[in-house]
Amino acid sequence: MKHPSWQSFLVAWMLGLALMTAAPAQAQPAADSLSMADPSTSFSARQLIIPAALITIGGFGVSNGWLEHVNHGVKNRMARLRSDHHMPADSYLRFLPAAANVALSATGLPARHSLRQRLLLTATATAAMAVMAEGAKRTVHERRPDNSDRRSFPSGHAATAFMGAELVRSDYGTGVGIAAYSVATLVAAMRLYNERHWLNDVLAGAGIGILSARMAYWLLPLEQRLLGWNDQSAAAAVVPTYEPQTQSLGFSVALAF
Repeated sequence: MKHPSWQSFLVAWMLGLALMTAAPAQAQPAADSLSMADPSTSFSARQLIIPAALITIGGFGVSNGWLEHVNHGVKNRMARLRSDHHMPADSYLRFLPAAANVALSATGLPARHSLRQRLLLTATATAAMAVMAEGAKRTVHERRPDNSDRRSFPSGHAATAFMGAELVRSDYGTGVGIAAYSVATLVAAMRLYNERHWLNDVLAGAGIGILSARMAYWLLPLEQRLLGWNDQSAAAAVVPTYEPQTQSLGFSVALAF
């Protein structure tokens, strides 16, 4: 059985507070030359519409009767589709969009920001995403569809994947962004398929991921001023790696600033 609805409103309040506190970071775009030169770092309330809608729907899905019925319907359809077969690739694919944001410029694709800036954006977005997702998990304690634990809401895998997808879209454009969002959507679908999350979990996770990426862009000019950075680019070499003992994929990055 799921927890009472007051917890859903508490999480919505916490995430709403995060939305409001993100705005002052870009409240002075006219006085900030970096923001004026780079519109991607300028705060706009319209950027909140999609992530706020996803988070709100996901939050209400924790205890809302109609959405709970939808959750169980999706779970049952996935169970018939899955049978006894699971797909563990979601644990690796969730990192692909964020890795692509860092590495794609090495293939010759032009990026809006330098490598050093993209690394800072990825680190900031990851920190924001982790705080929001983990805070919600510790507050809601929603049981997973497979009953393994009470860390179902929201989906951290979906949050990670959609965070990376939004970073890719913002830096490489809509065309490459569509590919990144396709990977993120696949990760979300696989979390449902593997019976690790409810539908509302992946919706909220997607919203948190997108919001985290936008927060990173809003905070970039402030962070660059604090760090004393300029616009000079960094050089990098990205090498994929494979560990046969653990059968894990990864990549190593060599940086020169």
